Amino acid sequence: MELILVLGFYFLTFYAFLPAIISRIFGFRVFLKGKTDREIALTFDDGPDPLYTPKLLDLLKEHDVKATFFVVGENAERYPEIVARIHEEGHVLGIHNYVHHSNWLMRPKTVKRSIHKTSDVIKDITGTRPMYYRPPWGIMNVFDYANLGYLQIVLWTSMFGDWRQKIGAEKLYKRMRRKLKPGQVFLLHDCGSTFGADRDAPANTIAALERILQDGHQLGYRFVGIDQMIELTEHRKKMRKERASSQIAASDRMGKEAQLQVSHVKNNKPTIGPLKKVVVYFWLLYEKLFHLVFRLKPVGDRGYFNYRIRKYAGPPIDLEGDTTLRSGNYVMELHFDNEKLFELGMNSRSPLQIGIKIVREMQHALPDFARALGPAPNGEKVVALYGVSMIHRGSESLGYQTFDLPRGLFSWMTNIYLRILMRVIHPAGNERVREKGQTLSPRMLIMPRDILLNWANETESLRRPNRKSQSTIG
Repeated sequence: MELILVLGFYFLTFYAFLPAIISRIFGFRVFLKGKTDREIALTFDDGPDPLYTPKLLDLLKEHDVKATFFVVGENAERYPEIVARIHEEGHVLGIHNYVHHSNWLMRPKTVKRSIHKTSDVIKDITGTRPMYYRPPWGIMNVFDYANLGYLQIVLWTSMFGDWRQKIGAEKLYKRMRRKLKPGQVFLLHDCGSTFGADRDAPANTIAALERILQDGHQLGYRFVGIDQMIELTEHRKKMRKERASSQIAASDRMGKEAQLQVSHVKNNKPTIGPLKKVVVYFWLLYEKLFHLVFRLKPVGDRGYFNYRIRKYAGPPIDLEGDTTLRSGNYVMELHFDNEKLFELGMNSRSPLQIGIKIVREMQHALPDFARALGPAPNGEKVVALYGVSMIHRGSESLGYQTFDLPRGLFSWMTNIYLRILMRVIHPAGNERVREKGQTLSPRMLIMPRDILLNWANETESLRRPNRKSQSTIG
C-alpha cells in the first residue's frame, strides 16, 4: 500500500504539480502577460451563455473593443448562433475543453480528444479552427506540452473571482480597476453554469466591465484580442533583443565586458535570480508537503537528515555477510533535508565539493541514525539503512553498498526528480547535468543493520568501522 502511495505521490508531482509550477513561473509554452504600451486583453471563459454572452457582446460592440472567448465545446454546440456572432464581430475564439473538467482528472487521450472535438465544433460554425487554448482553472498535465504543440496555451495575468455573485459589481469593479494597466490579461466569465459558479454572476461582470471600459478609454488604453496582444508582445521582445545586442556590442568596444569579468572573479559569490528564488520557494514547500504526507522525522542536531521506517518493496538484494534484503523487510529510509542541501550547494564551488560535504555530513549523522534505530517504531525489525542518491561515490567508505535502481516507473521518476534537484541546488547544476547526463544516475545506498549499529558508539572523532579505505568522491 505504501509503495502505491509513493508512486502516486511521484506521479502527481510529475503529471500535475511540476507542469503547473513550470508554466506559471517560467511561462513555459504559455502566454501569461503582454509587453505593450497601452493594450489590455479581455478574456472570457465558460460560455457561450444564451442570456449573458449576447449582452456582453452588445457592450463590447458599443465601446468598439475586441475580446477573446474561450468556449466550452458542449455550450458551443448548444448555441452555435452565439459562436457565429462572436466570430463575425471580430473577436477571437479559443478552446476551453469540450466539458469543463480539469486536465488533472482526465487521461491525456481524453484531454486531446476533448480539445479536437471542440476545435471541430468551432470550425463547423465559423469555417476556421481556433489557435488558442485555455485549460479549465489553468491546470495542465505534463502531456499537454506534447499533445497541444499546434495551439498557443493562454493563461492570465489577473483574475477577480467574478464567478461568485456575492462579490457584487462594485467590489468587482474596484478589483479590476486596480489592475487596469497595459499588458494585463484579464480572466473573466460570461457563463455561470459551471461547477462552483453562480448562475447570475456574469451580470456583475458586465456591470463592472462597462465602467472599466469607460475608464480604459479615458486613460488612452486599447482593449484587444489575445492574437493582437501576443503579436505586439513578440514585436516588442524582438526590438528589445536588437537594442540589447547593440548595447553589448558597444560595451565590448569600450572594454566593459572585461571589467565585469574581473569584478566577477573578485567577488566569486554564487547568486540566483528572482525566478530561481521562486522555484526554490515552491520546491521547499513541496518538500514540507512530502514530509507531512510520509511523516518524516529529523535525526541529529545538525538538521541535514530526516528518516522514516517503511517496508522495502523491491527485488531481493544480497548484502555483505549473510544478509539479504527482501520485499517486506523493514528499512530505515534516509532523506537529505533540501533546504540544508540548497544552502550547502550555494556555498560550494562545484558539484564535486557538494559531494564531499554530503559525505562528511553523512559521517556526522550516522551515529545519530544508529541511536535512533532503537526507540523508533519497528526499529528492531529494520534490516538496513536505505537511501537513493545521485551523488554516491565515496559512500562505500562509510559502510554503504551501492546498487542500481530496478528499471521501471519508480526509477524513471526518481531520475528526473534528482536531475531537477541537481539543477536547483547549485548555480552550476545545469552545466553538470548537461555534461554528465549519461553518467549521472541515481543509485540505492544500503548499509546492513550490523554495520549501522557499529556507528552507535562513534565519538566526535567519527572513527569509521573497519572497512575499505576511503575512496575518491565525485
